[in-house]
Amino acid sequence: MSNQSGHSHHNWVQPHNPVNLKLKLQQKRLQEPMFYYFAYGSCMCPVDLKRSLGENTHPYVVGTGILQDYRLGFYVCSPTRNCGVLDIVKDAKANVKGVLYRLPWRLSEYLDIREGVSQGLYRHEIVDIHCQDRVYKDVRTYTVVNKLTQEIAPNDWYFNVVLRGAITCGLPEEYCWHLFNHMYQLQRLYQEKQVVRSA
Repeated sequence: MSNQSGHSHHNWVQPHNPVNLKLKLQQKRLQEPMFYYFAYGSCMCPVDLKRSLGENTHPYVVGTGILQDYRLGFYVCSPTRNCGVLDIVKDAKANVKGVLYRLPWRLSEYLDIREGVSQGLYRHEIVDIHCQDRVYKDVRTYTVVNKLTQEIAPNDWYFNVVLRGAITCGLPEEYCWHLFNHMYQLQRLYQEKQVVRSA
């Protein structure tokens, strides 16, 4: 349909300007109450974390962080994953590397649900995290409430998610190898015990 001058008259719907939309989202985030969260297990993987929190968590990554005076261990069996999952244990000679997030407070409850806080599986631990030449105070992480005396092996799915998160978020190569070896040795020990039991 055109008028006498030959110009067509169409009412096109104008798309949102992606730059303006991104700016609005950033401004909204700045106004939201936030909290810092340190992930050292499967939550290091933003893709897996999105599954629980319901939104993309890449924009909330601050960077890789270090938790001093703790070490990793598989001292709990996850009822949902039916395998050993990661925990942190106080150890003055060790440190734990992971991912520091700055999350909106509205996601706090979903994170607690994921970690089984109401079931008494994990509880909040408030820690200091070294990240990008700065120390972040009052950072939330999670620690197992009733720790087992011996570590339990992770299954292949958990093994892969933890490693993918560590590599994707840029943890040092040496640390990734250490993590891989720790999980591999636990799995090998578990397999050996299964062979003995079935013999």
